[in-house]
Amino acid sequence: MSTGSTTDVTISSAQATGILLTDVAATKVAALLAQEGRDDLTLRVAVQPGGCSGLRYQLYFDDRALDGDTVTTFGAVKVVTDKMSTPYLMGASIDFVDTIEKQGFTIDNPNAQGSCACGDSFN
Repeated sequence: MSTGSTTDVTISSAQATGILLTDVAATKVAALLAQEGRDDLTLRVAVQPGGCSGLRYQLYFDDRALDGDTVTTFGAVKVVTDKMSTPYLMGASIDFVDTIEKQGFTIDNPNAQGSCACGDSFN
């Protein structure tokens, strides 16, 4: 969060926002932040228009605080969602998978009614 800003930011528990970062994912995010040498970044999870099914996820490190952001803390990791994305992410669980077949963050979202064949977007 920036100092001297009048940004309206809500700090809440995972139950209130409905988004969950698994322990494995939180550990991976913390390791990536340590590798970057930054303690001022949050993991921003957003839903944007696009992809085959209409909506797609974006996960990235961010140092901004936007009006209406919801911040959820998982240990040393802060997960931020903007006010437009939060309703789409209620009950969503973010995990990190590291297998021979796949490596990366996955999102299990009960709000998604369907996804495209490539799994990159949902509706």
